Amino acid sequence: METHVSRWYDVESVPQSHTFPGRDRPGEELIPVCRKIPIIDLGEGKYTVEEVIKASQEYGFFQVTNHGVSEDLIGETVKVMEELLLSRSAEEIWKEANENGWVYMGSSGYPVNGVHLWRDNLKHSCHPLDKSMQHWPLNPTRYREVVGAYIKEIRRLSLRILEVISEGLGLEKGWLGGISQVQFLTASNYPRCPDPTRTLGLLKHLDHSLITILFQGNVEGLQVMKDGNWIGVPVVPNAFVVNIGTQLQIISNGKVRSAEHRVVTNRKEGRTSIATFTNPSPQSIIEPAKVCVDQVNPPLYPPHSFKDFVNLSKPFGPFTHLLQN
Repeated sequence: METHVSRWYDVESVPQSHTFPGRDRPGEELIPVCRKIPIIDLGEGKYTVEEVIKASQEYGFFQVTNHGVSEDLIGETVKVMEELLLSRSAEEIWKEANENGWVYMGSSGYPVNGVHLWRDNLKHSCHPLDKSMQHWPLNPTRYREVVGAYIKEIRRLSLRILEVISEGLGLEKGWLGGISQVQFLTASNYPRCPDPTRTLGLLKHLDHSLITILFQGNVEGLQVMKDGNWIGVPVVPNAFVVNIGTQLQIISNGKVRSAEHRVVTNRKEGRTSIATFTNPSPQSIIEPAKVCVDQVNPPLYPPHSFKDFVNLSKPFGPFTHLLQN
């Protein structure tokens, strides 16, 4: 979506404010897209529990197709995100976000280790849905209707995926779903970048969720760490990327793993992505499940309440408290 508003990224070279130190830069090395990252067809009778668990063990990431979320709804959700982020000035967006209680992180604010990310980003809570919606963006005017419908579908999909993983780990039916909430959404626009070797859309990190469900759009940029090397995640039309979070790694006692990942920029095309985080409810005690522990496999992690973990580690940045509450 094009805009006539002057933007910070309308530059011919990456400014120093957005230039990361050498250890964090993508550099000149071309990272190949990995065609081996599992793509799991969720259609009836098309997949096995074993292949979901294997993907969660080997990569910590997989993609799902035939997931039941309509292409029209996904497309409309991306459209309202782009209208919000690309058709208004940063000052207008800041003002509305501050008045209504959602988060706008423009590239000119909130540097990471003193350097600004090459992205504009919004975040807001999604649970409980009816209450959270009262603090969502008012513009575009259809934002709450469209994104509300999207979150309901993501909740349904997340419950389905968690149930498959529960079965694979030997957990009681419905247990993971019972402690989970689609707690918040984050949408990012990563503009075209004149020099992708010098900057990043998102630094390497782990997601501290149960699972994260990402629609990565039509432009590649997500990279995952596997066996000490970065690999690119291919774009699969109308698919969602599913990322195993650290809290599920703990519950599984390491049987499934959370993988570090980052976002690189693109010289030719901008990219819009939407991530939804299915987290444990704040009061949940997160520890290795009893069925994942025995004499050969003792517990690898001490128990903690998810609320205390969030308060201590601030895993969702400077707005952790707002997003949790």
